[in-house]
Amino acid sequence: MRLAHISLLEDFGRRSLTIHGIMVLAFVNAVLAGLFVEGQLGLVSFVALLNFTAGLWVAHTIHSFGNAIGDDEYAGVLNELLGTGDRPGLDIGRFGRLLTLIAAVTAVFLLTSSRALPGSILPVAIVAVGSVAVVTAIVGFLIALGASYDASQERTVETVERYNAENGVDGEDAGQA
Repeated sequence: MRLAHISLLEDFGRRSLTIHGIMVLAFVNAVLAGLFVEGQLGLVSFVALLNFTAGLWVAHTIHSFGNAIGDDEYAGVLNELLGTGDRPGLDIGRFGRLLTLIAAVTAVFLLTSSRALPGSILPVAIVAVGSVAVVTAIVGFLIALGASYDASQERTVETVERYNAENGVDGEDAGQA
């Protein structure tokens, strides 16, 4: 049984955009709760929404890592939104955007936390968000490196096949050469 609203999420790019949208909403609401809601309700709301955002971020990062080795044409949220393609080699721009995003989210979290969290909990929160940021950066680099390696392997195979076709070498002779 295929449901229309669920079949829309079969494409990884569409799932990624949906998850990123949910993360943005949860994070913005966490910041708003931390800055403008007073007392225990503000504190609990801030921590709960921030934990939800971090959980989605980690889960989506792991999901993206698994998707990177597949045959999907997904090339990141910005490329998905703007419709731009890939260039050969390590995409430094994509990795730079990821690091900028991590730095911005971490900075907003730390500034909001310094206002919303009591002094004894703040160091724990700083270590927690720092750990999430570092793990996300490492996984992002591994994804970029893996995509670069896969593209390099594809170019090498195409070059060897083109050389073999031009020189009349078949599959069996190529292994002996």
